Amino acid sequence: MGDPARRTVRYTSVAVALHWLIGLAILAMLAMGLAMVHLKLAPVDKFKLYQLHKSIGISILILAVFRLGWRLVHRPPSHPADMPRWESGAADGTHVLLYALMIGMPLVGWAMVSVSPFNLPTVLFGVIPWPHLSFLTALGSKPVLEPVFKLIHAYGAYVLIGFITLHVGAALRHYFIQHDTILQRMIPGLPRFERRPTARTDP
Repeated sequence: MGDPARRTVRYTSVAVALHWLIGLAILAMLAMGLAMVHLKLAPVDKFKLYQLHKSIGISILILAVFRLGWRLVHRPPSHPADMPRWESGAADGTHVLLYALMIGMPLVGWAMVSVSPFNLPTVLFGVIPWPHLSFLTALGSKPVLEPVFKLIHAYGAYVLIGFITLHVGAALRHYFIQHDTILQRMIPGLPRFERRPTARTDP
């Protein structure tokens, strides 16, 4: 049976699947975004990459909203009892900001496309037509709004990279240094580190 205090309480299978699916999609989005900005691509290739970028971005928006709803209905595992209060607060804050970025970044991208003077259509994965935001398309100041949304989207990407790095670093710290069960909650079957007993110091 093992020590009940050391048992791993995992996220639901749906939460785990959404976590990794969204995570991989975000990494793909960031890679494509950097390529579109920094690489010299042929116009046709750039257009295709933009369409794929938009398709994956809308997919992340839908999945993130579903994941947030799932989290609200299915309570996630509690923090370990021995986790310091500052660390649990930092973890909760990071999760809130990651959710805000997962939902906010696609929305800003959608807004940017909606106010673009080029008025290019969005067809998800070349199959599903996706509308522009009607309340933005009616505005007569598109050339003014597009660079604003573009700037927010660009800086938001770097903020997202920072939070992902922090999130991954914290998870690896829990596994390799603290030897607790935090990472096993999202990776079923991951071998468990046993905590080494604290050395006693004789008075």
